Amino acid sequence: MSEARDFCLPDELIEAARKAIDANRAAGRRIAIAESCTAGLVCAALTEAAGSSDVFEAGFVTYSNESKMALLGVSEDVLDTFGSVSIAVAWGMAQGALSRTKADVAVAITGIAGPDGGSERKPVGTVVFARAVRGESPKEIVADQREFGDLGRGGVRLQAALCALELLMPVNSSLSQSDGEGDQA
Repeated sequence: MSEARDFCLPDELIEAARKAIDANRAAGRRIAIAESCTAGLVCAALTEAAGSSDVFEAGFVTYSNESKMALLGVSEDVLDTFGSVSIAVAWGMAQGALSRTKADVAVAITGIAGPDGGSERKPVGTVVFARAVRGESPKEIVADQREFGDLGRGGVRLQAALCALELLMPVNSSLSQSDGEGDQA
């Protein structure tokens, strides 16, 4: 008898979330997520995995700048200077999620899913990610900006969620020095 399908998330997202949960469980790590443009999609996927509560510590959906400041402690000056879709803000979100939980690793996502809101400098499909690991130097920033293009709102959010789940993996080779690792924000 096959397992009843009681969720509506894409299979590739569910599988990526299960891999992230299993890998972090094996590494003895607890995780936290700070989401903006994905609006809880990563958290929803993570909690589809049975037993995820022994790995998944907390999730923050901070869609507005005010919530990024109030819930995660992102500085208003950083938001005003760099904009909400920036490495500086993503890094602040990741650090805020880590400092407000007992998680060992936190990943943050902020971006422009569309159909509006883009600009010439930051078009629709621009998404920024950051990962913070407890005990690592804040100078060792792991951050990346991706340009997914205008895949439609759902397409951008799905690709962003998949990238965030990859960043949760204990050993991650998806970012290289040229992609932003080590950038000071």
